[in-house]
Amino acid sequence: MKNKIVLITGATSGIGKEAALRLAKLGAKIIYTSRDNQKGEKIRKEIVTVTNNENIEILKCDLASFDSIRNCCKEFKLKYDRLDVLINNAGVWDYKKRLSKDGIENIFATNYLAPFLMTNLLLDILKKSKSSRIINVTSGMHYGTINFNDIEFKHKFSGAKAYRQSKLGLILFTRLLAKKLEGTGVTVNCVQPGMSKTDLGRDAGSFSRMIFKLMGKDPKIGAEALVYLANSTELKNITGEYFVRKKIKRSSKESYDIDLAKKLWDISKKYVKLE
Repeated sequence: MKNKIVLITGATSGIGKEAALRLAKLGAKIIYTSRDNQKGEKIRKEIVTVTNNENIEILKCDLASFDSIRNCCKEFKLKYDRLDVLINNAGVWDYKKRLSKDGIENIFATNYLAPFLMTNLLLDILKKSKSSRIINVTSGMHYGTINFNDIEFKHKFSGAKAYRQSKLGLILFTRLLAKKLEGTGVTVNCVQPGMSKTDLGRDAGSFSRMIFKLMGKDPKIGAEALVYLANSTELKNITGEYFVRKKIKRSSKESYDIDLAKKLWDISKKYVKLE
């Protein structure tokens, strides 16, 4: 990974932070998003100290805001002429319904629409690298379907259902994007890193917080999968797959439905106002 440029979302804690640490140790230049400059700078100093890698940078970005994502991608392109690895890791799980800065149900906006928009905005620069990779972090909870009749759960909100749907959306996005990127040298895969002791459950209610605390594994274990997908030479030509940790597995039946993926893609373009 020496001198490879890696952009990670959600790297100020949990799996994302551990992945950033490991990739920095391997010599990668790490750029990660943070909506809180103070917290972001604290993590940056920690990574530099632990890894002796000075090539660590923060990009201010609120993933619950499309304008912030656009500004972040614009800033990245002004500074860099290539991107070797994009890791869409950030995620939320709300117990009570919240809206994003754009007035969209927050889980759908942050977990799915944010990586959809960011990835599409960075595709041109990803294609400039000889062999670049996109990694989408999903979940084993993705079983179900996309509720196109009420995709934001406006009538009856459920944090668990909204989270599950957002993670299915990421797998559908991964599979369709892989087809669109054939012949470009860019691969895109998704990974289920396993339940970890992370900040994900902080807004998911007391029961969910307890489950994450009791059943979650050390984030270092989940981070191994992200590093593997970012670094393994044997995955150079593997694309459109669903990984559980370091192995390709079958995901849900719905996640292979390309017509479903196309329908979601078209709706997503309208949400994020993508041409």
